[in-house]
Amino acid sequence: MKKGSLIIIFLRSFFIHATLNFRRMQNIGFAYAMIPFLRERKLSERDEEEMLIRNLQMFNTHPYLSAPLIGSIIRMEEELRDGDESSSILIVKQSLTGPYAAIGDNFFWGALRPCAGIFAVALACMGWILAPLAFMLIYTPAHIWVRLKGFIEGYRGGKQGIEFIRRIDLPRIAPRVRWLSLVVLSGCGIWLLQDGYLTFAATSWMVVALAALAIILLCLLLIKKGVSQVYILYGTMVIFLIISLRGLLVWWK
Repeated sequence: MKKGSLIIIFLRSFFIHATLNFRRMQNIGFAYAMIPFLRERKLSERDEEEMLIRNLQMFNTHPYLSAPLIGSIIRMEEELRDGDESSSILIVKQSLTGPYAAIGDNFFWGALRPCAGIFAVALACMGWILAPLAFMLIYTPAHIWVRLKGFIEGYRGGKQGIEFIRRIDLPRIAPRVRWLSLVVLSGCGIWLLQDGYLTFAATSWMVVALAALAIILLCLLLIKKGVSQVYILYGTMVIFLIISLRGLLVWWK
């Protein structure tokens, strides 16, 4: 395919969620992304109709990982010869949408987005006026890189495009990102207590450091007990927001 057509297809993949429907989920968005490919093939009206119907089947995956899958499908469509069965393309598409959805939800929405938000909150607590921009700078480049690199690798590899998702191993990275979120959140809580809500003038930094360590160890203990890291993350955030309210700490002064 021409590079220009590939660029258009990639940009169209950003709108895959725009026509979400209850019957076939993202199928219209998927077909919309594939239209430039259909036009470039210059197929007969009948073949074009068959391919469009094939691309309007049920499709539901994580929107950020749709581009890698679209790249693979385009390559497989190009390699499909006259008389070959298109069932293999449908099998690949149907077999990857579920795993890609689980991987994307777990990493991007369950780990990276909360982590980026916590970093932005921590910077806001320190008085950084551009803290909301920090969220965008952490979160946006990551998912755009996965989209773009995945689309390129998918188009190059076809069926083997899944190797890119396997190499970056997002399920392994997700727990580390959550741990980083807990560490930053603990530090943010200590900062709030130290920087105006409680007077730590007579308290050594050793005590503050030990308090932060105790919080981290408590989180580790809860994880060992089987408590979800998501519950720990949001629970810790709620606790620190509550104890940082000036009115609730009057009795400590």
